[in-house]
Amino acid sequence: MAGLPHPLEWDTFISPGTPGNTTMKGISQMRTSFTKRFKKSRLLAGLAATGVAAIILSGCSAATTETPATSGDSGEAAQETVAVSLILKNLTNPFFVAMEAGAKAKAAEIGVDLTVGAAKEEGDDQGQIDLIEAAIAQGQAGILITPMSTNVNAAITKAREAGLFVIALDSPTEPADIVSSTFATDNCAAGEAIGQWTAGKLDGQKAVIAQLVIFDDRVVPVDFCRANGFLMGMGIDVPVLEEMDSAATSGNYTTGAGGEYEIVCLEATGASEEGGRSGIERCLAANPDINVVYTINEPTAFGANVALEAAGKVLGEDVFVVSVDGGLAGVEAVKAGQIQATSQQYPLRMASLGIQAIFDIANGGPPPANTSANGKFFDTGVTLCTDDPQDSVTAAGQETSEYCIENAWG
Repeated sequence: MAGLPHPLEWDTFISPGTPGNTTMKGISQMRTSFTKRFKKSRLLAGLAATGVAAIILSGCSAATTETPATSGDSGEAAQETVAVSLILKNLTNPFFVAMEAGAKAKAAEIGVDLTVGAAKEEGDDQGQIDLIEAAIAQGQAGILITPMSTNVNAAITKAREAGLFVIALDSPTEPADIVSSTFATDNCAAGEAIGQWTAGKLDGQKAVIAQLVIFDDRVVPVDFCRANGFLMGMGIDVPVLEEMDSAATSGNYTTGAGGEYEIVCLEATGASEEGGRSGIERCLAANPDINVVYTINEPTAFGANVALEAAGKVLGEDVFVVSVDGGLAGVEAVKAGQIQATSQQYPLRMASLGIQAIFDIANGGPPPANTSANGKFFDTGVTLCTDDPQDSVTAAGQETSEYCIENAWG
């Protein structure tokens, strides 16, 4: 299937000594420091898992943490355990719940001492910073993080300077080399695929677009890459990828048959259902003729749909709703006609590979090689889920809702 690495490639990627692995820029300099840090963490492991860890984490009032899982070993064996923190944006979004499940399963399989923590909500930068500081203080080997925004960059840099190997999951940092490595969906390609689908479906009809994003007050790569990727997929010029309002608010799209477009609104939703509902209400107040709704994720789409239907819109006929994530509820919504197309990504895979990578590095293996088209991250794959495939889609393989349900998380 297009867009997905073969499973054997994932195993090859994480195995120590694999031929062909390359070193990311900046990682080689960190390697010696990381190895020394890991040796130190072996001596501190027993201490960090008891009273000291409790004292550190009790001060993280802005975040949620779970008790670290242990392998059950004692004595010398316990000192060899690799300790890792998984730091998420929250523990309620099904996407992050799936990540947690993937990380825990892999940690249990290979004997990693895993601590899971999360910010309270979207935008809680300080919660993530507190958890990063705790991982440093405990002498852990590494961190997996879905970074909230550029506001956590300084804490990530501090962790790397202390010798921790830091992997970003799903949400690349800006700039990319703030972290040691990134395991993610190509969010630009995910956005591009739903944009290409939309242009093909419109078949020359004017696009009256509502964009429902996460933030309007900070730079978040997953936000601008999906939203601007969507516009670029439609064939709309985006002069500056990192700027959410870079595209002209009206003009022509060129993908498929091409046609006119108008961007009615760019609403911050916090990536939540309530944010989606209130955001699209404001958009409809500005222009009731909206016929395309881009949503940052499926919960946002669900909220938007409530308001669209309340306004008398028939989903799939009067308005096309597209999204990104591909969770079970989202692809079931594709089957039900509530979402017309969504780009599916694979959070369990991201987290599982991340745990394995840090474990391998801590035991002398090489750092992960980048596989993305731009050479900046390890691409964990994307699939466009739709029951109405369009010839205009080239950014990802297209699969039916049934296929995506079988491969969904959540």
